[in-house]
Amino acid sequence: PLMCGIGGLGIMHVHNTATNESMVFDGLSRCPVAVRPNIWEASFKRECADGYGYEIEGAYNEFGHQSVTTPSILKLLHGVHQKFGKLNWKNLFAPAIAVAQEGWLIRPHVAGMMALDERHVGRVPFIEKLRLTRDGRSLYLRSDGSLKKVGDKVINVDLAKSLASIAENGIEEFYSGQLADIMISDMKQHQGLLSHEDLGTYKHLACEPLKMRYRGYTISVPPPPSGGLNILQMLKIAEAFDLTQYGHNSAEYIAILVEAMKWAGSDRDQHIGDPDFQPVPDHLLSDQYIDIITKTILSGEKKNYSRSGLDSKDTTTISCVDDNGLIVSLTHTLGVPSGVIPPNTGFMLNGAMNWYDPRPGRAGSIYPGKRRYSSMSPLMVFDGDQCVMTLGAPGGAWIGIALMQVVINVLDWGMSIQEAIMAPRFSATSNVIDIGNRIPYSVEKALTAKGYVVSRSGLTYPFAAPHGITLWDGVLSGGVDP
Repeated sequence: PLMCGIGGLGIMHVHNTATNESMVFDGLSRCPVAVRPNIWEASFKRECADGYGYEIEGAYNEFGHQSVTTPSILKLLHGVHQKFGKLNWKNLFAPAIAVAQEGWLIRPHVAGMMALDERHVGRVPFIEKLRLTRDGRSLYLRSDGSLKKVGDKVINVDLAKSLASIAENGIEEFYSGQLADIMISDMKQHQGLLSHEDLGTYKHLACEPLKMRYRGYTISVPPPPSGGLNILQMLKIAEAFDLTQYGHNSAEYIAILVEAMKWAGSDRDQHIGDPDFQPVPDHLLSDQYIDIITKTILSGEKKNYSRSGLDSKDTTTISCVDDNGLIVSLTHTLGVPSGVIPPNTGFMLNGAMNWYDPRPGRAGSIYPGKRRYSSMSPLMVFDGDQCVMTLGAPGGAWIGIALMQVVINVLDWGMSIQEAIMAPRFSATSNVIDIGNRIPYSVEKALTAKGYVVSRSGLTYPFAAPHGITLWDGVLSGGVDP
């Protein structure tokens, strides 16, 4: 419930094998129209230490009613259903309604998320968000005010009623009906920014994916403001090198891809926002620009990228292939959870205002109606006209880095999708190289000898959580992050 839900946002990538049609459904949320571009300029403290959001005095941009952007995932799902759906809309809700009514048990991963304390990176502890509303306390805390533990049950009758209402009355119930009235009444009582206008005028975008050739295959990704362009730029830099000559995850191999990560990350921060407000420069994938980058890497010069990288886990991803050849990759999220559960609705709203830069004049700055850059990038790989892989991941700033490594593991190294996802990963969302705990110490020492600062994670499978399916020769094979 802290990762996603009907109060959130997302991106879906769809390919219809029968018609050879690919589409991206952009359900990224927008800034409320009531927002002022400089609303938190004077309150700005710093970029969150993991590069995922911004810290301001009072944390109003990620906690409470002012942090909520237009919840958009239902508009996306409804639009996809209208174009591709076969089952009755009402019947789609029955399994979720049953789980909400009958209850589900807190499992270890949920308990870990609920106990997450991110004050060290500049975000509010999750328990404070769960305590914010009466409904949050009732659903997720024990009677003594402590967090529910593994094995405790969550029964959410209010959510079952909300879902049943949307199933019966359509998404208008959420965007202009009774649920909308409840949300906006709650916003008005707590100085929130979201309005009936924001809900009523929101439209998801259906667009063509962005495509690029890599090692003879076509990589298909969502266009900006998603993270797809970031992945393509890293892959285009990587393609300039014969990576297999270096040995998988050798120091030389890691150094090349780390520099690609830093260049692409720097360009993303500087240039990629909502293209409706600031066009994305054409040069980021140009042969000339990539040639400059690769020559810089070959010279041994290191790109300066002064940020630090940890993970943000508040996202969910799904890859799916049906027996008629419809292929779907969906990534959806609350951004960060706001803590706001409108009374008697059972669902939490997103806190995605945290994604916007409080400082005006930047690619990701706050502005009414603006979408924010999102690292979410459900992608597909094609061999000619045939889709051979679908892939997505949660993981905040690490999403693109993880997906890029999985694609290379499959296409360059010939790994199966499960092998490619399970292979040790590394990350550079700053000048520091973060490595998973299965990368040998000898490689860490060799990177240090090259002048890098290396930080070893104690986790076996850090840096996002990719999930995907390959379809080589029509045979389906799934891969999941452990």
